[in-house]
Amino acid sequence: MPARRRSTAAALLTVAVATAALAGCASKKDDAAGGADAVKVNATDSACEVSKTSFPAGHVVLEIANKGSKTTEVYVYAEGDKIVTERENIGPGTKATVNAEIKAGSYEIACKPGMVGAGIRQKITVTGGESGSAAPADPRLGAAVAAYRTYAQEQADATVPAVEAFATAIKAGDVEKAKSLYAPSRTGWERTEPVAESFGDVDPKTDTREDKLEQGQKWTGWHRLEKALWADGKIGDEEKTLADQLVADLKDWQKKIPSAEITATSMANGAKSLLDEVATNKITGEEERYSHTDLADFQANVEGAQKAYELLKPVASEKDAELAKTLDSEFTAINALLAKYKQADGTFTSYDKVTEAERKTFSDAVNSLGEPLSKLAAAVVVK
Repeated sequence: MPARRRSTAAALLTVAVATAALAGCASKKDDAAGGADAVKVNATDSACEVSKTSFPAGHVVLEIANKGSKTTEVYVYAEGDKIVTERENIGPGTKATVNAEIKAGSYEIACKPGMVGAGIRQKITVTGGESGSAAPADPRLGAAVAAYRTYAQEQADATVPAVEAFATAIKAGDVEKAKSLYAPSRTGWERTEPVAESFGDVDPKTDTREDKLEQGQKWTGWHRLEKALWADGKIGDEEKTLADQLVADLKDWQKKIPSAEITATSMANGAKSLLDEVATNKITGEEERYSHTDLADFQANVEGAQKAYELLKPVASEKDAELAKTLDSEFTAINALLAKYKQADGTFTSYDKVTEAERKTFSDAVNSLGEPLSKLAAAVVVK
């Protein structure tokens, strides 16, 4: 994802202002083949080849093949690098099929070998016309979208005062109190992270790690303050200024949520992206490298994914009852696993105390949930 990623999260809750979402999952089998009408994306370590640079709006199938030596990710960007969708963690020699509903407009497809940087980009034009008309939505999906927007707004509304309390502790020079408020200030963000990332400019300012900075980008946000608190153990004037900036940037995110374009498919993609976020950033310990509060983020990501699934479940279970049964079981299992690491005060075990064997157990649980979750978008596609 722009500036901060890294790698995590695939098939995203891509609530971009300019478009509806994409669905699909990486697979060795092309179970949603688009045939001659598909847009083929061949990604290598030095190129991003797109078979069509112009195609009609409406249902689009992207057939992605990684022919390079590095793990890659592919994004569709609207103006201002608003994420329409992304597919991450496409390994060398593997393929991914993505089903999309894309509105007319100008976009860019970006391939990111190594999953870093701005990517190798190709401009595409999605044309209007009858073929771009969206099919009528199931009213239940409309209700799910409305409920999810309310949920996203509630999470943002709760995040701002939590971050204000965190910032107040920093400005008071109270390192220990600021440490205690750090993880709680991130919960709402982590639950609905794909919404924030879809706006393009908010995520790089608030949630970027130092090694993920773009050239010329100033390091701001949570992780800059995390390093000051845990690695440096001190708070200076710059940190106090950055604390105020973090509050301002998150208020900007809070105000933007009503304008986010959320669809049932983007909700499903977002749920999967949150699990990918866990797999690539939390399981590795990369996200919270100084505070080791990764399990708190992990829990919030799972909660956000489960919320999206539960809102979509009435339709998904009708179309694919076995998928819903599997997802119910896998969510129960991963929540039970996380509960083992929750302390009496509500905090989680510091992630640097989690052994490699335990991390492998977490990884297996995430993969076990992520595979069926990647099929959720297909189960709510309106045809």
